[in-house]
Amino acid sequence: MAVSLQVLYPVGADTTFDYDYYTSTHMGLVEQHMGPFMTSVQACKGLSGGPDTPPEFYAIFTAVFEDQEKFSEAMAAAAPVLADIPNYTNTKPQMLIGEVIG
Repeated sequence: MAVSLQVLYPVGADTTFDYDYYTSTHMGLVEQHMGPFMTSVQACKGLSGGPDTPPEFYAIFTAVFEDQEKFSEAMAAAAPVLADIPNYTNTKPQMLIGEVIG
């Protein structure tokens, strides 16, 4: 079964997010260290939470892995990716690891 990893970056009081650094540097680290284990990857910038509602998240990152083994290998290689987070945001990322069902 395919496994997904989603990382959600919530908007909060006094939080920041540097999209330029995220796209130009951080995503390159993701590709370098975790890319060999992923079947797909996507990052979305939050625009709104609905009509006339600001977004609740700066961004949501989604990666899909062929199976639990590939996910585990990616996470074992992810230390440089995780260490880079303070370089582009001071919000506390939320993670969701799931089974791809559709």
